[in-house]
Amino acid sequence: MWLGTAKDPIKDQTDFLAQIDALQVSKLMFPIGDLMKGEVRELAKEVNLPTARRKDSQGICFLGKINYNDFIRRFLGEKEGDIIEQETGNKVGRHKGYWFHTIGQRKGLGLSGGPWFVVRKDINRNLIYVSRGYDTSKQYGDTFRISDFHFITDNPWKDQSGEIPVTFKIRHTPEFIQGVLYKEDDSYRVVSSSPL
Repeated sequence: MWLGTAKDPIKDQTDFLAQIDALQVSKLMFPIGDLMKGEVRELAKEVNLPTARRKDSQGICFLGKINYNDFIRRFLGEKEGDIIEQETGNKVGRHKGYWFHTIGQRKGLGLSGGPWFVVRKDINRNLIYVSRGYDTSKQYGDTFRISDFHFITDNPWKDQSGEIPVTFKIRHTPEFIQGVLYKEDDSYRVVSSSPL
C-alpha cells in the first residue's frame, strides 16, 4: 500500500490525507487521482452532473454552504484573547479564540492600519501574534515542528539521527521544498532551505 500525490499539483490533497492512519488509507479509492481538475470538469459536464459548473470552494468543501467560523464556534465556542504585534509586543486588538485564525491569515482580524497578517499563535496562552505590511520578514519562518501524525507504512526515520534530508509541502501548495528533519523525543523539527 502506498499514497502518492495527485496528478494535479494545485488540487492535490495529500496534506489532508497525511492526518489519517494506515487502516483508513487501506479502505480508500481514488478513481480520478490521475486526472487534472479540468479533465474531471469535462467528464462531469458530459454526464450532466449538477456540480460540473460549480465554482471551486476555497473553504472546507465538505461542509457545504456553512460558514467556517460558525462551524468552529459550534464545537469549540469562543475564548477571548489578545492580539499582539510581533515586532513590538504591544497589544493591538482582541480575538475570540485562536482556533478561528490561521498562520498567514490577513482578513477577519478587525485591525486598522494594516494590512496585518497572523504570523504566530501561542495556543497555551490564547495569543495571536500579527505583523504589519506586505513583505515583512516577520511573516516568514524556516522552522516548524511536526507530531501526532501517522505513517502509512513503517517509520522511515525511526533508526536515524542527526540531519535527515527531506522534501515537503506546506498545506496544499503545489511546490515541494527542500529541508532537514531532526528527531526530537516524540516529535520532529523541520528546518526549511527557504523562508516559509
